[in-house]
Amino acid sequence: MLNVLPRPSFRQLLLVAFLLVALLLAAVSLRGLFTLQGLLDRSQDGARQALQLNAHVERLGEHTLTMERAARQFLVLGDRALRQTFERAAADADAQVKALEQADVPVTLGSRWRAQVADIGDRLDGGGAAPLARDAQVSQDFRELDALVGEMAEQVRGLAEARNGALQAELDQGRAAWGRQVAGAIVLALVLALALALGLARPLRRVEQAIVGLGENRLDERIDIQGPSDVRQIGRRLDALRQRLVEADADKARFLRHVSHELKTPLAALREGVALLNDGVTGPLSPNQQEVAHILADNTATLQRRIEDLLRFNAAAFAAQRLVRRPADLAALVQRLVDEQQLQWRARGLEVALQRLPPDADMVAEVDAELLGTALSNLLSNAIRYSPQGGAIVVTLAREGDSLAIDVADEGPGVPEAERTRIFEPFFRGQVQPADPTGQGLAGTGIGLSIVAETVAAHGGHITCMPANPASALPHDAGPGARFRIQLPHAFPD
Repeated sequence: MLNVLPRPSFRQLLLVAFLLVALLLAAVSLRGLFTLQGLLDRSQDGARQALQLNAHVERLGEHTLTMERAARQFLVLGDRALRQTFERAAADADAQVKALEQADVPVTLGSRWRAQVADIGDRLDGGGAAPLARDAQVSQDFRELDALVGEMAEQVRGLAEARNGALQAELDQGRAAWGRQVAGAIVLALVLALALALGLARPLRRVEQAIVGLGENRLDERIDIQGPSDVRQIGRRLDALRQRLVEADADKARFLRHVSHELKTPLAALREGVALLNDGVTGPLSPNQQEVAHILADNTATLQRRIEDLLRFNAAAFAAQRLVRRPADLAALVQRLVDEQQLQWRARGLEVALQRLPPDADMVAEVDAELLGTALSNLLSNAIRYSPQGGAIVVTLAREGDSLAIDVADEGPGVPEAERTRIFEPFFRGQVQPADPTGQGLAGTGIGLSIVAETVAAHGGHITCMPANPASALPHDAGPGARFRIQLPHAFPD
């Protein structure tokens, strides 16, 4: 069996990346430091050699001066000690010349210098010429010897300048090479950092998408995140959470179906029994018995509607979990909803207006038009039901960047401030009810606004019950009114 190496974790990859970048920069820095140190050492060696060569030239000049002094005194006095002084000075000078030759001073200069010293020695030993003539010749020889010493000094200066030039050129080359290495290291570090960022950002982006999918109840997509071991572990835990949510939704739906089935069977028998009592099948009823039978009939009908509404709410919540976004013209959608309910609002003498802000704004948004249309229909039905006779309803579509706000405002009694946070709870009914409630449909059961909230939340937005309408929102002043605002972020993607 093949041994599968464990995947590194996010923390380990991050540490390795930082170590690679640090080692790369450290290697370039150390290389530059060693190069600079080598150049400094060579510079010190060159300066030391230059000082030594200059010292040799100075000592050569001093020995030459001693030689000249001893030679001229020997010509005048003829003292053998002066001749020996000349020889010793010549030997010391010759040692300096040899040192200069070892330091790359041309050998020809040394040879000429030795030949000149030998000529001077011959003149000192020759006795044929007059003393004055010999002194003049020796003086001329020493002038030529001084010229050779000057040439050697010039050669030493040239050698020092050549060494300095070579060192400066090497320093420039080293600086340029180090600069290229630093630039290459920076580029490589940036490439490593970019590769690390892309390599680590991809699984993190998938984690974010998985969390957003769970928040939007997209539970049918399996979560499988590739990447470091700890990120993969997060993906497995998110998928386990998804499965638990799926099971919870299935349990809830199954529970509601079972409860509704278990309630509807005895409820049907109860309703039929009450109907038999009201029809007098079991015998005539007294007035009090008829009143009780009517109360039982009304309550069984109410209970039947509650069970149906519960199933309807569960179906709406299930549908909200699986919304399908497509481009839809919201202005046309709202106008269609208004037209569909025109019998209801015209029967009450209402005015229903649609306005968009800005007036020429494009209202094509990516939404689930069917589900959002059901939510807006519930809001519109609610506004019609609570509006006074001859009142007005205004539906406003406002676009702000990529966000959408939908306001539905009426002139009814409004919503008390204490109930604004609870009005979207399932089966919650406020204290303020319309003067002629029908008790039929979603508007009278307390789940219409709950379905609206579920649909808006599935779109990633939220709905708010706003305070009383501003004075300019509606044409009349029939009451404080209610204003519901739906806010959908990112409804208009580029």
